Amino acid sequence: VQLQASGGGLVQAGDSLRLSCAASGRTFSYPAVGWFRQAPGKEREFAAGISGSGSSKSYADSVKGRFTISRDNSKNMVYLQMNNLAPEDTAVYYCAASSRIEMNRRQYDYWGQGTQVTVSS
Repeated sequence: VQLQASGGGLVQAGDSLRLSCAASGRTFSYPAVGWFRQAPGKEREFAAGISGSGSSKSYADSVKGRFTISRDNSKNMVYLQMNNLAPEDTAVYYCAASSRIEMNRRQYDYWGQGTQVTVSS
């Protein structure tokens, strides 16, 4: 499975961004996709996850109500809509594939390269 994350950038607090994750390869074996983020000096943490069908979603408490994960299986794309961004959302964002939604990053088998999101105050 190959994953390509994109859509990051520099925004101001309160702005929105939409991240995209393009998946290819044996995605049917690893249908769930998670978005993780890693801020400087911190461990990589779970932000949101979505099942293969899109019917099940999970969010970290820190992003609940502001971030929305979705997918378009016809395009093999997963999206993370991020609204009302805050400086503490600044991180490198990664998408990852697994057999099911997991909050533990060690349960994910394939990772994209990451995209930088910087939120200025």
